[in-house]
Amino acid sequence: MSDAGNWSCVLEAKDIVSFLVCVFPNFEEWVGLGQMEDCLSVLEYLLWVFTPLVIVFILPFLIVILLYLSILFLHVYKRKNQLREAYYNNLWDGARKTLAVLWDGHGAIWHGYEIHGLEKIPDKGPALIVYYHGAIPIDYYYFLANVIIRKGRTCHSVADHFLFKIPGFKLLLEVFSVIHGPQEECVRALRSGHLLGISPGGVREALFSDETYCLLWGKRKGFAQVAIDSRVPVIPMFTQNVREGFRSLGTLRCFRWMYERFRLPVAPVYGGFPVKFRTFLGDPIPYDPNVNAAELAERVQQAVQFLIDQHQQIPGNILRALLERFHTKYKDH
Repeated sequence: MSDAGNWSCVLEAKDIVSFLVCVFPNFEEWVGLGQMEDCLSVLEYLLWVFTPLVIVFILPFLIVILLYLSILFLHVYKRKNQLREAYYNNLWDGARKTLAVLWDGHGAIWHGYEIHGLEKIPDKGPALIVYYHGAIPIDYYYFLANVIIRKGRTCHSVADHFLFKIPGFKLLLEVFSVIHGPQEECVRALRSGHLLGISPGGVREALFSDETYCLLWGKRKGFAQVAIDSRVPVIPMFTQNVREGFRSLGTLRCFRWMYERFRLPVAPVYGGFPVKFRTFLGDPIPYDPNVNAAELAERVQQAVQFLIDQHQQIPGNILRALLERFHTKYKDH
């Protein structure tokens, strides 16, 4: 519009609305509002696309925060109970039960957690629990909480070496009897009458398994030799939808290469979805002196695979696992 046209429009304006209609197009061009609107549109689009991605990568860190809060609680508990240590056999019983209640509550609220077959865990005496390892084994934490609350027992656990190198985790691992896994130490724990939990797939299974729930045990049979040397039954365990709760990007070639080359478990984990978790315990496999470690390892792997085939729809689906939260009662397949 020409200058003459602009002044003509302004002079003919009868009210403020007419005046703004005349002035605003030039004002918009002068301050660059048109470009600003384009920028805001792009920003809005980016927020719409990336916000869900940011959330799913942040939620796994909430579990780490919960673990550190648990450690903080243990330190506070230790300081307040130092004087009582001389009068009680075990300083940490109260702390373990308190944290077990907190974690059990988390499982009930966030995942509607259920456990089926807990009666197969002996009230006394040793047993080896062998389980499928999710991207984050939060289902195993819930299982430990249930054993403490409902069985009144503490289950020892075998964890990868890198867990012992995480700053601040030492006290938590000690209180909950986590060991790094030499066979002699595992046998010692079982012969002392304790429960022991182990995942033969370990970090490899956590990082590189996926929604098809493939077992990545390789030719590992050390856990079977532990059961034979200790003469204890083996109880298989699997948690439905554990891969839909948290997933790993370990299937990407770069992360797989870094682990195989440097043994660095750096594959990002995302998720934290409030899907339905159900833990299933299979029938105990009794000690048999006529079965060697390779045969027992194969039998245990088949037992865990049977639980997967029976209780998990493959491939796993996050939406379906979310909808299962609304199922009031589980029906056996």
